[in-house]
Amino acid sequence: MTDQHPWWRADAFARRRPFLEARSRITMATRIVFAGRDFAEVETPALQISPGLEPHLVAFATDLVAPDREARHRLYLHTSPEFAMKKLLAAGMPRIFQLARVFRNAERSALHHPEFTMLEWYRGQAGYHDLIDDCRALLTDALAATPGATRYRWQGAEADPAADWRVMTVAEAFDRFTGIDILATAPDPASPDLDLLDAAGRAIGHSARPGDRWEDLYFRIFLDRIEPHLGLGAPTVLTDYPVSMAALARPKPDDPRLAERFELYICGVELANAFGELTDPQVQAARFTADMALKRSLYGETYPVDDDFLVALAEMPDAAGIALGFDRLVMLATGAEDVTQVLWAPVADPAAGRPT
Repeated sequence: MTDQHPWWRADAFARRRPFLEARSRITMATRIVFAGRDFAEVETPALQISPGLEPHLVAFATDLVAPDREARHRLYLHTSPEFAMKKLLAAGMPRIFQLARVFRNAERSALHHPEFTMLEWYRGQAGYHDLIDDCRALLTDALAATPGATRYRWQGAEADPAADWRVMTVAEAFDRFTGIDILATAPDPASPDLDLLDAAGRAIGHSARPGDRWEDLYFRIFLDRIEPHLGLGAPTVLTDYPVSMAALARPKPDDPRLAERFELYICGVELANAFGELTDPQVQAARFTADMALKRSLYGETYPVDDDFLVALAEMPDAAGIALGFDRLVMLATGAEDVTQVLWAPVADPAAGRPT
């Protein structure tokens, strides 16, 4: 946001007020959608032992001080409420959702903010494709709650949630938009071959750089050649990711090269990330170990694993879960150009020399 006045100045706030009033309406519509589908709204602590273990995320750290003011224990602001919400699944909650404040350091752009709202929900005894129907209801009702809106909009693109949604696999998207057989570059699903992807990428002007991993080149090609085409006219569900990019998703039973994962795109913007949830604690622990080894090699630091989460994972039922960027949903519904336009009060930016 380029406004030079403090966010609380009446003239500056007036320019954002229509977006914020729409946000309130969308928040109410969201709660109605989930209440109508028998979800319980939950709240979990932002302070956690482990903030989330995706290698590239940067967490905010703090110390929990004992009442005697002597003992201190390092805690983190969560980057997602995922670990705590899965413990609630293990405790017996069948369907839960949360509008959670989450925190990611080193992120600030038109689509990113250090503190933002994540809408996360889980369905016990469900598959990841069941979440698509939830997304349809949410996107339809959120847009209906936005005064004057008939389409989602971003940088000149539009998407109508009432139109036929496009569902395509990652492999289909690579073939359609780049001509690359992405699965052929991963003959060993656990260890994709950078040289094979480099050879394929050179044909479209994307070659490996010194120090690249397969995932690095994958994302450069994806962000340049594929993502801008997703969610135009209607939402796009991009599904069946290579298993090396499974994160906390389980492998597909009928094709172990792939993970039960999809991402939802609107107007070229990634809106949500969904998993058929992995419930094998040994496999998950191995993934965490590998992720932290990568984080150490790239950034010289690691975050602790929440061992209690791994214990709970063994008790968790089959489930599907999804995380959706709520601020982005409001932006797309209202046509806002910057995430700070849809935040009631943005995080201070000392580097900008002003309080917003």
